Amino acid sequence: MPDRTLYLAAYDVTDPDRLQSALHVLKGYACGGQKSVFECFLTERERRELVGGVRAVLDLGQDRFLLLPLGAVTVRTLGIAVAPGDPEFYYVG
Repeated sequence: MPDRTLYLAAYDVTDPDRLQSALHVLKGYACGGQKSVFECFLTERERRELVGGVRAVLDLGQDRFLLLPLGAVTVRTLGIAVAPGDPEFYYVG
């Protein structure tokens, strides 16, 4: 199993078309999330690919993207939230 780090990815996109494109890129790497905030377990290579994919669809003068490494933090959830987990495999389709 590759060594993955937990990241929190968030975006704020002003254009509906770019918003859909950014959502499509993020969903390819996310294991969970809500609206414009996603939990992603990423290798270093996957992190670079994600950043490159998001950079390709955003207007860097108008949109925002944040990728925050959480590392080995203890995740606490409330309500019906499910703690993020690194699955054994991802289906991208």
